[in-house]
Amino acid sequence: MRRTKEDAEKTRLAILTSAERLFLAKGVAHTSLDHIAKDAGVTRGAVYWHFENKAHLFHEMLSQVRLPPEQLIERLSVCDQRDPLRALYELSVEVLTSLGRDQQRLRILTILLHRCEFTDELREAEERHYAFVNLFINLTEQLLASVAEQLRPGVTPRLAARALHGLIIGLFTDWTRDPDLYDAETDPAALLNPMFHGLIHNWQPPS
Repeated sequence: MRRTKEDAEKTRLAILTSAERLFLAKGVAHTSLDHIAKDAGVTRGAVYWHFENKAHLFHEMLSQVRLPPEQLIERLSVCDQRDPLRALYELSVEVLTSLGRDQQRLRILTILLHRCEFTDELREAEERHYAFVNLFINLTEQLLASVAEQLRPGVTPRLAARALHGLIIGLFTDWTRDPDLYDAETDPAALLNPMFHGLIHNWQPPS
């Protein structure tokens, strides 16, 4: 009996679910395709039917959720040009706040930040990930360049974009390591405001 598309998709999702579980528990480098096949209850051949290699599987796992860099990139591309600084601030607050609301996103971001060593086997996945990061920084720099006159003396759009990115990634990394460090629901605005005060002349956060 031929497998239906629905059956194939169920198998694919089972493999991705097992990969996510094992990557989180054991780390990406210490999880083989054999481990994933056994956990998912499928053959190694079934894994290769859906995924070319571990790098492809890892990338597809990341693509299941809207990871923060990807979400930021999409939103920054259509950011409100009437008040770009406010739009950037509110977007940053929103993304940090949402971190505690989506458990799958939290698990996958934890894998990316704490359970992944980008070995040669994962080189392609690493390149794709950093391409997203660089695109976010570049889009943020372009947005800040449009309001460069509002930046404090000595602060260039390039420096401001990299400083903001560093803060956001640092907060992601700390929170996925220890969620007790700050409250993802209530604290993001208070954590971001000092950065915006340091970058923007006469910064007034939205009420």
